[in-house]
Amino acid sequence: MNDATDRNAAARVIAVTMSLAIGYAVLRYHIAGGVPWKDLPLFIINKGLGLGALVLIGLNFGIGPARNLGLPVSQAWLDARKALGMSGFLFVLVHALISFLLFSPAVFAKFFDPNGMLTGAAGISMLAGVLGFVVLWGYNLSFQTHLREDKAFIGFITSRRFLIWALLLGGVHLLFMGYSGWLDPSGWHGGLPPISLVAFVFFVASYLLNLFGRE
Repeated sequence: MNDATDRNAAARVIAVTMSLAIGYAVLRYHIAGGVPWKDLPLFIINKGLGLGALVLIGLNFGIGPARNLGLPVSQAWLDARKALGMSGFLFVLVHALISFLLFSPAVFAKFFDPNGMLTGAAGISMLAGVLGFVVLWGYNLSFQTHLREDKAFIGFITSRRFLIWALLLGGVHLLFMGYSGWLDPSGWHGGLPPISLVAFVFFVASYLLNLFGRE
């Protein structure tokens, strides 16, 4: 498999994933939910970015274990893992920056109590999100050439135990961010599941693949 083929495979997966994620956000909130189109540039696209980033990271972590479990995974997808993971990390960074710009009681009312302070669930979600971002940053450092000789660091950051706990942080972030909306299907826009729930399903799939398939 040559480098050009690897890049093309990764580019296709990234393009399709992000297009579907942002498209789902537009469908659910604008078309089915009636959210004003003025909110598209930041609020809605940011939701799509978060979903797409998690799917890419889930693919990065899950493709290898899926192959170990005997699932049909092409060599091109295996070779695309690095690009998927790094792209997912960059999209997480953009998602975090936009979320920071938008984070206020006016936009995320359910995360704040009447006194303007974060609720307990919101605090747990934000803490897990920050820790998860730091973990992803550390994981991406393992791909840097100047750190390849540090066998102790590389061995720890790519170990099964580390990755299982790293993935768990992403799950905690999603769970405490959206579980209240998951339990009320009558409030789902157009009957479409919340983006946080869709992302959580991908997280669970990736987590289980790593739990049972990573060597």
